Amino acid sequence: MKFLENKVSILIPALNEEAGIKNTIASIPQSSIRDLGYDMEILVVDGNSTDRTREIARKMGARVIIQNGKGYGSAYKIGLEAANGNIIVTLDADNTYPAEIIPECLLQLEKKEIDFISVNRFAKMDKDAMSFLHKVGNKVLSIGVLLLYSCNIRDSQSGMQIMRKSFTERINLRADGYEFSEELKIIAFKYFRSLEVDGRYYRRIGKSKLNSFNHGLSNLKYLFVFRKQQRFAVAIPINPKMPTKRKLIEHDP
Repeated sequence: MKFLENKVSILIPALNEEAGIKNTIASIPQSSIRDLGYDMEILVVDGNSTDRTREIARKMGARVIIQNGKGYGSAYKIGLEAANGNIIVTLDADNTYPAEIIPECLLQLEKKEIDFISVNRFAKMDKDAMSFLHKVGNKVLSIGVLLLYSCNIRDSQSGMQIMRKSFTERINLRADGYEFSEELKIIAFKYFRSLEVDGRYYRRIGKSKLNSFNHGLSNLKYLFVFRKQQRFAVAIPINPKMPTKRKLIEHDP
């Protein structure tokens, strides 16, 4: 797949996020990114929202792709394939991540010649931004990543990453659910030049869809399942199950 040099794709998965999508897109420092010499696009992968998410995203200048299927990881895989930039930044649609640090992360990616940056939410967190159970679950999962994969990542479940398109084209991502975040980081930190930077976590706009216990347990199980699959994770250009551009839907059915 061809992509454009010096272009940043901001990738945002969304499902019924009309309360947060406007603020999320508005928080992206577009002028600062362009001042660094990058063109940019905002790409929202919508999981068939029943509210005004798509309408608002388009009004804010985003390119919208309607997800064929379900799942957090599935939305990301569609977006990674569709992104036109040589650098991809991921954010959630609830305005929880510090989009203001994107320019600094871009500078670090280039200066240090690395492939992947993950943003640690726990460095600074708004009050009530995350429940106690969710915090404990994240800590357990990060310890699991360390013990099972020797990857010392403080926030293995973060949804804010800055990565090169060339990195995404060399890996085979399998998880379709919330396990996607940990799978992506395990591959990045185990096999590529990667860095974790301190960020911030803001209080969510809108209602959360995350079930801390159920999703946490599923993610923990996946850490063990993926140990048997990780040998297939690298050096495969594109996941054969990933939809091609011709199958992407960029309009409402």
